[in-house]
Amino acid sequence: MVKPNLGFYVQKINQIVTDTEKIGEEMNPSFETIREAIDNDQTTEITEEKRQEIIQIFTTGTKQYQEMAQQISQLRPTARVLGFHKKLETSYKEYIAGCEDMIQSLSDDIDVEAFDAAEKRQDKASDGISFAISRMTNLLLK
Repeated sequence: MVKPNLGFYVQKINQIVTDTEKIGEEMNPSFETIREAIDNDQTTEITEEKRQEIIQIFTTGTKQYQEMAQQISQLRPTARVLGFHKKLETSYKEYIAGCEDMIQSLSDDIDVEAFDAAEKRQDKASDGISFAISRMTNLLLK
């Protein structure tokens, strides 16, 4: 049996975190457009064209997240971080599910309740991702 390569693992996790943040930053202006419209009760002012553009941006970003989730599940962590790796994997998939929910909330007009629920799901999953990354970092850098 091949022993997990710690250096490769850490480098790959770091790259996934960096890429995830970059994708999030690219999608954030679109998210803010919807969030602001909801908060100001102006969702009817978002045109069909703009809504479709945002759906496309979210769909592209979510596909990239799915590719990274695949990479996470293919990584071989060391035994001491296996539990946190599994937590990362589960939380990352949950985050993607929140993204998919958010896209769905925009499919026919803007479903405010569904959008808010998707945002909460993403926030909870983000907390799980951060927790797992933080714990793995502490364990691996000791």
